[in-house]
Amino acid sequence: MSSKQRPANSRKRPVTGHKITTVLLREMKARHETIAALTAYDYPTAAILDAAGIELILVGDSAANVVYGHTTTLRIGMPEMLFHTRAVAAAVKSALVVADMPFLSYQVSPAAAVANAGAFLKAGAEAVKVEGGEPMLKTIERIVKLGIPVMGHLGLTPQSVHQLGGYRLQATGAEGHERLLADARGLEAAGCFAIVLEKVPAGIARETSASLKIPTIGIGAGPGCDGQILVLHDILGIFERRFRFARRYAELGGLIADAAKAYRADVRAHRFPGPDNTYTE
Repeated sequence: MSSKQRPANSRKRPVTGHKITTVLLREMKARHETIAALTAYDYPTAAILDAAGIELILVGDSAANVVYGHTTTLRIGMPEMLFHTRAVAAAVKSALVVADMPFLSYQVSPAAAVANAGAFLKAGAEAVKVEGGEPMLKTIERIVKLGIPVMGHLGLTPQSVHQLGGYRLQATGAEGHERLLADARGLEAAGCFAIVLEKVPAGIARETSASLKIPTIGIGAGPGCDGQILVLHDILGIFERRFRFARRYAELGGLIADAAKAYRADVRAHRFPGPDNTYTE
């Protein structure tokens, strides 16, 4: 496939055909239109998701898990994330492309955060995602003031997994509820165009969403958010593991294994290549 080709089932966007922007996402919230978001890490899957009408494609640092096989997102860095961002951005025509800022790419200093956020826009992203609440507000304000859209991320923040004591439900109890609401309002005031709410009680997610003018995108946060996001590999059933917050819409892991076994059997039995797969003079 040439660098300019797109998969056959990704030639036309079936919904509106309009370019999704941060402004349009806010308008969708105002119209009570739910936002569908997924992760992507390469050209062909990004092209397919874009053609399917997915409004927001996140080049997630979850690539550390589903592409590189790590148990946390902490071990992926700027070079890998820029690589994946370039591949995804080359495929997308309509969806908003958001790049995850990896661990230590924005926490060290506002200046480093701005430089790294700018590198993602040069790679083709249209916004970046930053984890954390109150401690990150000044950094987010600096990035936004320089013209780079920022998506926030509250609740379970995977880059803080060791501090949180694992992938546990967050924002529980009255204190947790108040802190989540305060952080969400702070992120909105700092200029975030949207906020991911991960693994928080559905009630507090709904309350937080209702209190904001910007959209919330939930993952394990119930149906009260303004949109939903999942890791692509989880909805496709690539791996055996299952998560309560995800729904499997296909079982591609088994299909890929079956295809590989059938191919191997044909090769071993000299059924492939056949006449249709062979060139003659």
